[in-house]
Amino acid sequence: MKEGPGTGQREMIFYSLLDIEQVRQPSGIRSSKEVFQEYTLIVITAGVGRIILNGVHVPLTIGAGLMFEPGMFGEMESGEGGMSFYRLKIDVVGSSGERIPSLNFAPTGGLIRCGPAACQPFSQALLLLDALYQKRGSVEEIEKFASHTRFQELLLLIFRANPPSSQKEDPKHAVQRSIRYIQENYSTTLTVDQLAAMAGISRARYTGLFKEITGQLPLDYMNGIRIERAQQLLLLTKDRLNDIAQAVGYSNEYYFSRRFKGTLGVTPGQYRHSHQGTMRIFAPFLEDYLVALGIMPVLQYTHAQWGKQEYLGLDHIPEFDVSSGDLERLSDHKPELIMLNSGHERWNLEECGRIAPLFKLPFGCEDWRSTLRSIASVFGQTDRVEDILQDYKQQTEKAADLLRRSVRTQTVAVLRISARAVVLYGCGELGYIGNVLYRELGLLAHPLAAEWTRGERRVQLTQERLSRLHADHLFITFDKQEGEGRELLDSPLWRGLKAVRNGCVHEVDFMAWMNYGVLSHRRKIDDVLRVLA
Repeated sequence: MKEGPGTGQREMIFYSLLDIEQVRQPSGIRSSKEVFQEYTLIVITAGVGRIILNGVHVPLTIGAGLMFEPGMFGEMESGEGGMSFYRLKIDVVGSSGERIPSLNFAPTGGLIRCGPAACQPFSQALLLLDALYQKRGSVEEIEKFASHTRFQELLLLIFRANPPSSQKEDPKHAVQRSIRYIQENYSTTLTVDQLAAMAGISRARYTGLFKEITGQLPLDYMNGIRIERAQQLLLLTKDRLNDIAQAVGYSNEYYFSRRFKGTLGVTPGQYRHSHQGTMRIFAPFLEDYLVALGIMPVLQYTHAQWGKQEYLGLDHIPEFDVSSGDLERLSDHKPELIMLNSGHERWNLEECGRIAPLFKLPFGCEDWRSTLRSIASVFGQTDRVEDILQDYKQQTEKAADLLRRSVRTQTVAVLRISARAVVLYGCGELGYIGNVLYRELGLLAHPLAAEWTRGERRVQLTQERLSRLHADHLFITFDKQEGEGRELLDSPLWRGLKAVRNGCVHEVDFMAWMNYGVLSHRRKIDDVLRVLA
């Protein structure tokens, strides 16, 4: 991608398959020198050989790939026993519709350079190549679309197997990349040998580094992801067990049930039936959603420095300090299900699985509406969701109308202050603040705040940048875990800010603003209206 002039937008590169052919070259044959007219990808599927690429001899073995751009030339020579390969002709264009003449000069260099390119895991690449070849020339729209999708999957596999050269020298980075691949492709058949080949290291080295990073062996880790996803599907859908088994990567329902019971101690059917409707729930930092649905947890989240979510009014609910690691106290309250979001790793809450079954939500934090729907589905409260969302929509529309008349062109920024740093929150779709303040309420972000946080949830400000943040209004909150840092408010730098000079600094509740959920966002809206409307 690259930035268009004056737009701040980044141009995408699009790849499409023009043609695919299968070539079998007999032993000892050298092809005539070929000048490639289109972008061309060659993938060796059998035998060995070499290619003379722009005068350089490159060995060819099974799983090796080569990417050519228009104008490059080469001669291929097969070794003893011959050589087979697929040849794919590719169209490469920018989002403007103009063809990219060279990947080396493509926006940000493109996702892959021309020259040798590993195709790993090769078994998966071969399946995609075979399917593309078998369906070449199909006139059925659905098959043409399926082929386009398979081609994109093939490219993604190749892109991930061939990261920038600066990353190739770090085996741990390569293993981490393969872990992300497992997380996204857990339903496919993957072996340790394939994953090690993807990382470009030996099986023994791969297994050692994998366990160092995750604490688990690769196949145990993959099974854990499959079971985790199966838990989600069991509680969020009414799909048959066999369909769920296939969806998460198990070949049959029997084997799936055996692995599921071996991990959680109950069969998939027992898990589904025992976790429907009313139950004793502990959902740290997800209480916002429970309260919105009228569900009371057996314990509420609290933290030694941050405190609890006072804005939820759960004074009658016992507290559990997630930073304490006191599983005995958690066990005393006999939760029947522990629900976690993506933040659970920070507090090592995986250990809570010794007390009760864990259920990890499948959605990112920003997608709070999907999180609300998921939790409602687990507890049989789906009929309440649309009313909750409609009430929220009406509140935001009414608030946005009031703010349009009162704030007009005044700018806003949100800061999280501690003794260690001043953090500016983003103005886009990411993070606790952006969607609510800037998209739904229509507030105008300070131009520098929008520039500095583009594509980020939050950024740390230097003193120089803070001194230039002359937003008309500053919403601030203090992070007690790192020391509040209120001494900043007495500094000349702070007193020189426009919002400070004009008395337009508004302190807000940390736990309400550093949170997702319909009640958290309603609190943000109320706080904004109180000072700006």
